[in-house]
Amino acid sequence: MMTRLAVVAGLAVFLAEPAAAVDKVTLQLKWITQAQFAGYYVAKDKGYYREAGLDVTINAGGPDVAPPQVIAGGGADVIIDWMPSALAAREKGVALVNVAQPFKKSGLELTCRAETGIKTPADLKGRTLGVWFSGNEYPFLSWMAKLGYKTDGSPGGVKVVKQGFNVDPLLQKQADCISTMTYNEYWQVIDAGFNPSQLVVFKYEDQGVATLEDGLYVIEGKLRDPAFLTKIATFVKASMRGWQYARQNSDEATQIVLANDTTGAQTEKHQRRMMDEIAKLLDTGDGKLDPADYERTVATLLAGGSDPVITRKPAGAWSHVVYDVMK
Repeated sequence: MMTRLAVVAGLAVFLAEPAAAVDKVTLQLKWITQAQFAGYYVAKDKGYYREAGLDVTINAGGPDVAPPQVIAGGGADVIIDWMPSALAAREKGVALVNVAQPFKKSGLELTCRAETGIKTPADLKGRTLGVWFSGNEYPFLSWMAKLGYKTDGSPGGVKVVKQGFNVDPLLQKQADCISTMTYNEYWQVIDAGFNPSQLVVFKYEDQGVATLEDGLYVIEGKLRDPAFLTKIATFVKASMRGWQYARQNSDEATQIVLANDTTGAQTEKHQRRMMDEIAKLLDTGDGKLDPADYERTVATLLAGGSDPVITRKPAGAWSHVVYDVMK
């Protein structure tokens, strides 16, 4: 019979082994290095990943990077994506599953020049609107479907301009309104010389068509691997620790983001402002997806009329299994 001392010693060895081992995790961002992803850079810079036995590589995204395609091709263990994009990819065969939802609120909005006379969503009819694609168009299409506006430029609808990831269509008056984020492009418009009084802003949250953004997704089948599951659960826990620190220490988080910007394109003023706005969108808990938020997102996407973002209610598109492992 094993003595109590031997049992304790054996348990100590078992518990010590994960800390000694290093699990590699590759995270694919949805966009370039900026405060939108501060929590992950903070977790890496402050050593939270390392303390948890993880060696995390953070790959920046860009206009030509589609996170669902990256993970489908084996280029990442976990990706950051907006839920509309992830659910659309899932329906097309990429079995993405949401394992955590650090962002509670949407930062998406439509920003219009006040001089156009647009005051309410009803005034959007017949207008030219700038829209991002690459998976970011889905919330917009659902909103237009809810309003009953076709997006092909036909009478009684709206004309869509494929917007680059900039604010040029508004500045150059190529569009009456453009897509912006509360933490990014809106402030680019302000920095370009507009006053808030010269703008009319429709936040998706206020219009009842907000969908979840910046969640963490993995390939469903991989969650059946206990080792992978434990690794991702550890990653989520350390990442949320990074987000909590970033929210409480905005100045330091901003500097960490800037230090990781290898392009040198970001400015301290813009990233500090972005960090403040991002903090307003974050879940203040452990990032565990609220099923009610998921159901709201799905309902919005299914309300796409003849051209819905998804054609049926997904099954198995989210899981709390990583939180079960944390207990």
